Amino acid sequence: MNWNKWIRQAHRWLSIAFTLFVIANFAVMGRGDIALWVGFATLVPLALLLVSGLYMFALPYLSRRRAQPASGQP
Repeated sequence: MNWNKWIRQAHRWLSIAFTLFVIANFAVMGRGDIALWVGFATLVPLALLLVSGLYMFALPYLSRRRAQPASGQP
């Protein structure tokens, strides 16, 4: 599996983990007593989703730039 496919697959699994953490966060908030780590646990997959999402967003622009020949050279 190449690097881009690995990033996409990791992004998908991170989105599932983030969704589960958010559901757990709401479940704990419904009970009244909330542990601080439950709230912060959602930030870990969210930060990784941000990094992988920005990478996938920029990928078409970076590949397009690499495919174009440098201007000004004969």
